[in-house]
Amino acid sequence: MGLIWTLIVGAIIGAIAGAITGRGAAMGWVSNIVAGLVGSWLGDHLLGAWGPSLAGMALIPSISGAVILVLIVSWITSKTSK
Repeated sequence: MGLIWTLIVGAIIGAIAGAITGRGAAMGWVSNIVAGLVGSWLGDHLLGAWGPSLAGMALIPSISGAVILVLIVSWITSKTSK
C-alpha cells in the first residue's frame, strides 16, 4: 500500500509542477509520476527535507524540484525538436 500511496503523491506533485510551468497538459500520467518522484528526490537533495511531508516526501522541496525538472526537460526537448 505504501508504494501505491507514493505513486499517487508523486503524480500529484508532477501535476502541480506541470500546472505551475504550463507544460503539464501534454505530459500524461506516467510523466507526471516520474516528474513527481524524480523532482521529489532532486528537491530533497537541493533544498533539504523541510516543510509539510506526505508519503515521505517534503511537499515544498518536492514541488520545487519537480518544477526545475519539468523546465529542464521541456527546454531540452524544445531544443531537439527545432
